[in-house]
Amino acid sequence: MSHAIRPTWVHAVILGTFCAGFGVALALTDDITKAPIKERALEDKMNSLGQVIPKSIHDNNPVTDAITLPNPAAGGHAGAPAETIVYRAIKDGKVTGVAFEMDASGGYGGPVKLMIGVAPDGKLLGVRVISHKETPGLGDKIDAAKTDWITRFTGLSLGNPPADKWKVKKDGGQFDQFSGATITPRAVVGGIRHGLEFFAANSARMMEKK
Repeated sequence: MSHAIRPTWVHAVILGTFCAGFGVALALTDDITKAPIKERALEDKMNSLGQVIPKSIHDNNPVTDAITLPNPAAGGHAGAPAETIVYRAIKDGKVTGVAFEMDASGGYGGPVKLMIGVAPDGKLLGVRVISHKETPGLGDKIDAAKTDWITRFTGLSLGNPPADKWKVKKDGGQFDQFSGATITPRAVVGGIRHGLEFFAANSARMMEKK
């Protein structure tokens, strides 16, 4: 006995039902995962900030006490954001430090993203590389997990060393380069200097009381 051929509309209904069900499942999955993803992103941000802003100098959450300022690197390279988020450490109602991301252009593998912490007097609280594409075993020595090179900037400022010494030694400056890899540290030193210049130009706005 032969089976009757189903009308075309039956196939359409089956396909439509399947697609609708699949769409609902995707929407539910998206809603379920949004909160954990957002929470993980907040944890990552707090971890990065914790490396350049000592916990002892604030009693607030710098992520929620952030302000937005024009990004000085916006015209420097393609893809740079137009604004920079400045995370403010506050204790007893006073701003005790700030931190912000800064792209160091000119890296061997592309821009190196830095997190820079600065005290109200312009001294560096800390600097960390939060992303890069530098060559493993050479340029990746900028990573604090590889060497202590990046930690040596803590306590320095635009005047210490003088502006003309904010270069690697090969260029007549104060800072060590890596054996066989000058491009990466040169870019990072320049990025930190630009970060300090950004702070100097905007310190009054950054230090405003809540």
